[in-house]
Amino acid sequence: MIDRRLNVLRVVAACGTVTAAAEALKFSPSAVSAQLRSLAGELGVPLLAQDGRGVRLTESAQTLLARAAELYTLWEEIRGELGDTDPDQIRSLRLCGFSTAASALLPYVVAKVRDVHPQCTVRIIEADPEECFELLLAQQADLAVVVATATLPPRTDTRFDQQSLLEDPLDLLVPAEHALVGRGSVLLSEAAREPWIMDRPGRTHHGLVLTACANAGFTPSVAHESSEWDTAAALVGAGLGVALIPRLARIPAGDRIARVPLGGDPTPARHVLTAVRRGSRRQPAIATALAALADIACLRAVKPLPERGT
Repeated sequence: MIDRRLNVLRVVAACGTVTAAAEALKFSPSAVSAQLRSLAGELGVPLLAQDGRGVRLTESAQTLLARAAELYTLWEEIRGELGDTDPDQIRSLRLCGFSTAASALLPYVVAKVRDVHPQCTVRIIEADPEECFELLLAQQADLAVVVATATLPPRTDTRFDQQSLLEDPLDLLVPAEHALVGRGSVLLSEAAREPWIMDRPGRTHHGLVLTACANAGFTPSVAHESSEWDTAAALVGAGLGVALIPRLARIPAGDRIARVPLGGDPTPARHVLTAVRRGSRRQPAIATALAALADIACLRAVKPLPERGT
């Protein structure tokens, strides 16, 4: 087993503060600090240095982290090899993902893993993309499904194995009687003068919509803010504006709304990724889950667009 204190250091480095790392690890801040002091004392080098009211990693800590990435990758590979010898002993799998993935993709994955590994307990954790990577590093989750954003670790980050899963097109959500309803596809620029219903600033979807609108040549006029798809759908149905909604997102039946597919180059979409700790992809339960996600991604790629919000 790898010294658990080493992973505490990795999580502190990823989260930026002892307090945030403690939250990710489900420890108290004092416990995190004590483990780092113990590790530093045993190694005989300082790991943290005071930096104003916070702390920063020392050069020794950075060296240790670089070698730790290699060590953890090897450890994950060993676990995969051990799992291959007796896959029936797989006991747990923890999945995390953003809200749409948690509702539209991960339930199918749970069913598939349970079918292949009946003794395995599978847990779903709904979390924002940035938090998903913290959960992976803190070993609180084993596989994440995330939307690609500029704030995520780069694909070259040696701590993680990230792979493309699917492109999730964005549809224009409009009132059922809107003039754009019934057309095969429209350009996003055709909604430039509409009042917009958007997620709150700082949220992933807010940035995604701003980028899509900027590519279409306009800045949306925000009339209302909503972080839930059903709330946005109700506001659109009441004639209060339009919204962009991912194809995977489920919207409630009964609202007087319609999804309108978007064209253009590029067609607005969000890129969905899978992420696991580097070296863990071959572990039996994780491999089964990744295969299930690949299967459902293929099905979603050919699924026709529903014309109404049902």
